[in-house]
Amino acid sequence: MNITVEMLIFLFSAMLIIGVVATKFSSRLGLPSLVLFLLVGMALNKLVYFENVELTQLIGILALIVILFDGGAHTKWNHIRPIIGAASTLATLGVLLTTVVTGLAAMYILNFSLLEGMLFGAIVGSTDAAAVFSVLGNKNIKKRLTSTLEAESGSNDPMAVFLTVAFIEMIQIPDSSIWTAIGSFFIQMALGLLFGLILGKIIVLIINHIKLDAAGLYPVLAMGMAIFTYVITDLAGGSGLLAVYVMAVLVGNSDLMYRFTISRFNEGFSWMMQIVMFILLGLLVFPNQLLDVSWQGIILSVILMFIARPIAVFICMIFMKYNAKEQLFISWAGLKGAVPIVLATYPIVAGIENSHIIFNAVFFVVLISALVQGSTLSWLASKLGLTGDKDHHDAPSMQLINLGNTDSEIMEVAITSESPAVNVSLIDLELPSNTLIIGIVRDGELITPTGNSVIENHDTLYVLINKRIRDKVKKVLHGQRNGKKVRKS
Repeated sequence: MNITVEMLIFLFSAMLIIGVVATKFSSRLGLPSLVLFLLVGMALNKLVYFENVELTQLIGILALIVILFDGGAHTKWNHIRPIIGAASTLATLGVLLTTVVTGLAAMYILNFSLLEGMLFGAIVGSTDAAAVFSVLGNKNIKKRLTSTLEAESGSNDPMAVFLTVAFIEMIQIPDSSIWTAIGSFFIQMALGLLFGLILGKIIVLIINHIKLDAAGLYPVLAMGMAIFTYVITDLAGGSGLLAVYVMAVLVGNSDLMYRFTISRFNEGFSWMMQIVMFILLGLLVFPNQLLDVSWQGIILSVILMFIARPIAVFICMIFMKYNAKEQLFISWAGLKGAVPIVLATYPIVAGIENSHIIFNAVFFVVLISALVQGSTLSWLASKLGLTGDKDHHDAPSMQLINLGNTDSEIMEVAITSESPAVNVSLIDLELPSNTLIIGIVRDGELITPTGNSVIENHDTLYVLINKRIRDKVKKVLHGQRNGKKVRKS
């Protein structure tokens, strides 16, 4: 049956509508939304025959860029700085250990060669950023643990990609040198980090100084720069995904104009890309083919969840300041998602023997991981006593107003306990002239400020200012190392 343009447009609209509706069911059922997206894709392939692996791989990579940019921009540096060592170790050594243990198991269970087994292990060796960000985003789990898992999932894709490509190359070219591959990995990581830092600073400068005709163009510019970061880093021989995540963390923790507009656009676009990506990945799989690897997939899933991942976590954290309960939770939170399935398309595109068996087995493992681990994270955290307070600044309840090309703006300022403005009344704040605090969000409620209003810890202030005095206002509200502090009441 020939597929017309109208049918493709209808399919795209159906994917989005069904995907959005599926999120409501997933929250009520306590399942990760990606599970329902995949199932929707598997159901749709009975109506539409789809086998374009190259297109799916391209959309998958674009989706990962969008997801990493959105997730990284919401990652607070003060949260991940104390755990950067643990997250980096899990993102490198942890992926390698998981790959080896799972790869040896796959060699015997799937009757693969050693290199084919290791290729399978590399594909499922990393935790998935899309799955982790979406599953942990609304869970009341200790911030230290969620930050560790988010930083790990955001930075471990380069290791998984490197190992996948390296094993494919060793299968195709038996004489290829492992030492060359190892050297290439360190170069990729170094360039990814360098390009991410440099381009992140450039993006902040551009967004803060360019004047566009519409506020809606700023998030488009930011997303375009994120994709550019991936491409330019990849062309230079670095890890594009690492560069995007590093760039996003830097941008998200910088003094950025139009932050609210960019954040809301990224959130919606990220959801759209997740829906499209997971449904397309589901379209590539046929249920009868999954049944051919059902018992192998179940055994490999059990090994991955209960043996490979825990071994990797406990070894990596042997000298880290995480207790046994925290290590157990991190072991169980090694969620699989889009990245393994996207990487499973690499052997198909490369023409590797047994590539379709690898793809179906990977899909089975991801489905079980999302179903079992994703749906039990909150329960396990509660049982282990690892729940914590939610971030007070995750969802300010006031919409920022675009003031166009004028010199004025409304700045959002989150007050912390270190701020010298805490317990100071508005009339006593030594703010520059022509500065007006127009709103205070406290405990989810919008308070109309007066001169006698006292600023409290965890308040979010909305301040109408001239753009040229942004730094002066920030010094008063956030504090300054040298010079006069604000007067306490």
